Parts: sequence; structure tokens; C-alpha cells
Amino acid sequence: MDAPILNSQRRPFSIKLWPPSHNTRKMLVERMTNNLTSKSIFTQRYGVLTQEEAEENAKKIEDMAFSSADQHYEMEPDGDGSSAVQLYARECSKLLLEVLKRGPSTNGERETLTSEEVAAPLATILTSEEVTAPPETFFDISKGQRAFIEAEEAEKILSPLKEPGNSYTKICFSNRSFGSGAAKVVEPILVSLKDQLKEVDLSDFIAGRPEAEALEVMNMFSAALEGSILKSLNLSNNALGEKGVRAFGALLKSQSCLEELYLMNDGISEEAARAVCELIPSTEKLRVLQFHNNMTGDEGALAISEVVKRSPLLEDFRCSSTRIGSEGGIALSEALETCTGLKRLDVRDNIFGVEAGVALGKALSKHADLTEVYLSYLNLEDEGAIAIVNALKESAPLLEVLELAGNDITAEAAPIISTCILAKPHLSKLNLSENELKDEGTILISKALEEGLDKLTEIDMSTNYIRRAGARHLAQVVIKKPGFKLLNINSNIISDEGIDELAAIFKKSPDMLGPLDENDPEGGDDDEEEESAEGEGNDDELESKLKNLEFSQEE
Repeated sequence: MDAPILNSQRRPFSIKLWPPSHNTRKMLVERMTNNLTSKSIFTQRYGVLTQEEAEENAKKIEDMAFSSADQHYEMEPDGDGSSAVQLYARECSKLLLEVLKRGPSTNGERETLTSEEVAAPLATILTSEEVTAPPETFFDISKGQRAFIEAEEAEKILSPLKEPGNSYTKICFSNRSFGSGAAKVVEPILVSLKDQLKEVDLSDFIAGRPEAEALEVMNMFSAALEGSILKSLNLSNNALGEKGVRAFGALLKSQSCLEELYLMNDGISEEAARAVCELIPSTEKLRVLQFHNNMTGDEGALAISEVVKRSPLLEDFRCSSTRIGSEGGIALSEALETCTGLKRLDVRDNIFGVEAGVALGKALSKHADLTEVYLSYLNLEDEGAIAIVNALKESAPLLEVLELAGNDITAEAAPIISTCILAKPHLSKLNLSENELKDEGTILISKALEEGLDKLTEIDMSTNYIRRAGARHLAQVVIKKPGFKLLNINSNIISDEGIDELAAIFKKSPDMLGPLDENDPEGGDDDEEEESAEGEGNDDELESKLKNLEFSQEE
């Protein structure tokens, strides 16, 4: 459970009303510009400025007011910034009044307005939800350098949580490592807040602590929050293991309304997964469940699959990099059949194999709401990949992202992949890298991309043994897409002449073509003439295959 020692340096309380965000400042400039150019009580008296003149004046006003308020804030850095915000508003009002009095550059002097008349709309801007609401509802100490936090500092920076009548509903203690002393400070605070808290982020909050102390801290936090009605709980990056999961037992057992649960990079082993399954009594409202980067394995996946089965409203499931093999993959796939509202699925970097791929294909045939599917590095091979894309072809009409990288997919699966692509008008990102599609598969897929698919922005076909012909076909298709951003065909075997062709195709949009620094023009078995002739000769054959492809789609 130990982690690298953290910096124990104190850091100031991070929740401030000052400075305003970039968006707030920009919004203020836009609002003042609008005030100077639109018909209103102000401009009826003083005249309307041109758009250019108004925008220039608004920017100068905001910049001068911000500078004055920032200097004021620097003189009292321990404050919450409220006085700086008030000064900012007053300065903007005063300076805007001066511009209004001056009127358009072509007008003479005009009747004056009071600064109070101008201040009213500005006060609305500066006390907008963007400035005031987040500090009132969201308490976050995660910004800045990772560091230990001890009792004395905890007393200081957590003091806003003790203010009577505060409205905090979300807290984030991530990136600070709590010892037992700091936990004793936090415990009564959490007890007092637990009836109003809805979101709790305790990710990475015990790093570097000895196991005994870390478990003590987790038990204290768990007991303090027991009985709260949370919508979101994040316990990621804490190397929990089974002991850690059980240390949070009181909290987990008391939750009946959880909508989001994050247990990423937590050392969730087989035993820990069973503890999770045991300790969460109700997942009927769960929408997000994420287990990325654990050592769950097949046995652990069986336990997680039980949680999934009990989560009919699940929309976002991530169980990537968890060492799950065929048995666990099949169990998860069968469990996912009950989650028909799933929108995002990420099970990348596991060892499912063909059989689990076929089971997953069966499950995905029932998921009409899927928008993102991440299935890279699962050892699917052609059979597993074909089962999945066949299922997606008939379901998931709103699919936007499809990733099937590193699955030993060959040109044999390309016709089915192509028919799936043809049925996905919302597709924006396609990743088929690190497979064996070669020119034949690449040209078939590129032909499927020719019509429609105007939302396509990114394609990754790197490391696919693609030669000149395949690269050229793909490039000629994507260059015509209106919003396309990036084609990655690095690490292939494109000839030098082919590279020159690509450069010519992307001459006007060089940023759309990814780097080719790992391309190996000598990587093929044939010499250049044979390669070129073969590539060109294959086109007629592939056209014939495309006709068969379109015929099978109609059927």
C-alpha cells in the first residue's frame, strides 16, 4: 500500500473568488461590448459605438479593472478575494461610464448617467454562477503539488467546511496524503457534512503512508461518511487491495443511491473484487463503474460480473488493463447483456481471446445506445472481431468511436468491418492500428469511408503492413472529409514514391497526416516495381469485392 514519499510542504487554501476565470473575463468583455453597441437606456442617452470601437474599449476597461483588483488582492492574499471582486466591478462600472459619457468618436458631449446605473448590470455579470457557485458547492484541495497534510494544516485549509450554513455538496481531497492526525481533524467535519454531500473524491489520499496508518485513516473516513447519500464516490489510486476495500466497508454498505463508482489503479485482486461485490448492497442506480488498471484476473472478473448484473442502468463501464482472460471475459460479456442502456464500453488491454470475443459480440447486439467502444488488445483475431462488428452493424446507430487495435485482424475481416462502418454515420474516430489488414483490407475499408461519414475526424491504421496502394487510397478518401483532423499510417511499409504521393495529397493540409518516421519502405518482400504493379493490379479485384460487400449489406 506504500507509495513514493510526498512533499510535506504546506500549501495555501486553494478555493478563492479571485482571480476570475478566463471565461468570466471574456464574458464580461462581450457583455460590455454588447452594452456599448446595443439599443438601451445607456446608448439612447450617449450614442451607440461601432462594434470595433466598443470591443476595443471593453477590452481596455476589463484589463485596467483587472489590474487594479489584482494589485488589491496581492495586498491581502489570505482573503477569499471577495473585496477584489467588488473592486473589479466598481472599476469596470466607473470606466464604462467614462466611455459612455464620451460616446462614439464622432459625437460630442452628452448627458451623464450615475455609476450606480451602470454598476447594476455589471454586478449581475460578476456575481454570475460561474464565479460564485463553484466555491459554494465544490470544495477542492487537489490543485498543486502532491504533498502530505498534517493536523495543523488541515485545521486551516478545511476551515470553510466548518462554517455554519455552507452549501458544499462535493469535496475533493485527492492529491493530498492524510495521516492519522489530519484524519482526526477531518472526521467531525465529514460527520457534520454527510447529510448534504453528494460527491466525494478520495482518490490518491493516503499515498506514502505506512499500511497500518493508511488503513486507520480509511476506517475513520468511512465511519464519518457512513449513512451519507452519495451519487459519486471515487476511491481510485489508493492501492486498496482487499484490506483497503474492507476498510471502507461501513461507507460502501450504507450506499443505496450511488450513480458513479471509481476504483481505478487500486490493486483490486480476486479477493478485493469479491469484497466489492459483497460490500455494495445496491447498484440499481449505478451509471458509471470503472475498474481500470487492476489485477482482477478471471476469478475477480466473476465477482465484478455479479456487480454488473445488478446494475441495469449502467451507461459507462471500464474494466481495462485488468488481466482478465477468456473465462472472465465471457462472464463479463454475459453480465453486460443486462445493461442495455450502455453508452461507453472500455475493456481494452485484457486477454479475452476468440471465445470471449464471440460472447461479447452476442452481448453488444442488444446495445442500441452505444457511442464509444474500446476493444483494443483483446486477442480477438478475425473470428472474435467479426462477431463483434457484425453485432455492432445491427445495433449502436449512434456509434462515434470504435477501437479494435492490436487484435491480429487480417483482410479476411475487412468486408464485415466495412459494412459496419457504412452503417455508422456518426463515426468520428476509428482505430484499427497494430493489425494485419495490409493493402487489401485497407482499400476495402477506405472505400467504405468514401460516402457519407462527414463527422469522421481521426483514423489510426498504423502498423498494418500497408504499402503504397493502400496508403494512397486511404489518403485520397480522408482528404475530402470536411472536418477530418488526423490520419496515422506510421510504422507501415510504404515506398519512398508512396511517401511522396502522400505528401502531395496532403500538401494543403500537412497537419492532417501524422508522422511517418517509423515507416519502413524496405519492409516488404517484393521490390518496388513488383509492389507498385501488385498494388495497382489489386484495385480491380478489390472493386469486385466491394460490390459483393454492398450486396451482402443489402441482404
